[in-house]
Amino acid sequence: MKPATGPDAQAPGECTVDALDVHAFEVPTDGPDGREQDGTLEWDATTLVLVRVHAGGRTGLGYTYGDVSVAAFVRSVLAPVITGRPVAAPPALWERMGVRMRNAGRPGVGAMALSAVDVALWDLKARLLGLPLVHLLPAHHDRVPVYGSGGFTNYPLDRLTDQLSGWVEQGIDRVKLKTSREPEEDPRRLTAVRRAVGDEPDVFADANGALGRKAALYWAHRFHAEWDVRWFEEPVASADLGGLRMLRERGPARLEITAGEYAFTAQDFVNLVDGPAVDCLQADVTRCGGITGVLEVTGLSAAHHLDLSAHCAPAVSAHVFCAVRRLRHLEYFHDHVRVENLLLDGTLSPEGGALRPDTGRPGLGLEVKWADAEPYRVYGTRPS
Repeated sequence: MKPATGPDAQAPGECTVDALDVHAFEVPTDGPDGREQDGTLEWDATTLVLVRVHAGGRTGLGYTYGDVSVAAFVRSVLAPVITGRPVAAPPALWERMGVRMRNAGRPGVGAMALSAVDVALWDLKARLLGLPLVHLLPAHHDRVPVYGSGGFTNYPLDRLTDQLSGWVEQGIDRVKLKTSREPEEDPRRLTAVRRAVGDEPDVFADANGALGRKAALYWAHRFHAEWDVRWFEEPVASADLGGLRMLRERGPARLEITAGEYAFTAQDFVNLVDGPAVDCLQADVTRCGGITGVLEVTGLSAAHHLDLSAHCAPAVSAHVFCAVRRLRHLEYFHDHVRVENLLLDGTLSPEGGALRPDTGRPGLGLEVKWADAEPYRVYGTRPS
């Protein structure tokens, strides 16, 4: 790989953002009757919002998963802030965007929009330098362990067990299922899963905030005692910091309480580590402020002696979380794996239970498969 070359090529220090374009693609789920469920939500599609930033004859891409309104936020609030600005320091542009979006709203849609643009800026810089993104970042690792994630609450037992045992057969020795939508059904589901995957793999449970404090404590003890569950994600709502702390303190010693996928700002993460409220912290690069946001969070997790786990978006997270010193693993989520494989070329497959960034391609190593993506478009126009 070489830095950008050709008559129009420039080094990153000489480049300014020429243009930005935004796209959104809504991909129907492949769940029963076209729907998927977890403890608190039912959905029939996953929307990927894609941002491309152009400078120096190169294009960087980033994305997030959210409502199509994220695309409009990028276009109206963030694009004017970075157009014409130098691309050499993505964190400086991240700061400018953060200031600009103050009155528009930082958490939620704003944070997801910021995340997509930030990822695109880092990808762009790496491509201008001719480096894989992982080599541009302060990497501590060359691969990221994964756990298989899906196991939706509306899956029939055969699909549930086939999915989770399939990951184990691929060499992934940690698997997660959704729980707590109908708690009385969970014993049957967990028994089937444990029988299918065997005694050795770790089994994780994710309630998506469906339970109250006392019910969550009851199920925490049952999950661990009867099915050796080691990870209980969002047993109560992630905003219920007191509930998370209570479960961490009163639950089984070998059952970790985890949360963080809905942390959008640095203060959200501070709230989770203060106490602390979790045994393992989670962060989503497409929600927490992008790569710049993850780099802030990794210092916080290390300072508080907590491991950090990546939430979803495997094609981006595989590069970014190599820069996390106290790395635990990455959620290899069924929906995101499926959408990224459909829309993007250059996605990664687990080897030996881990994703290893492709160091033979610059940046994230991803390119959009425009012809395949076009039938799912709900925002923007296909580049000519």
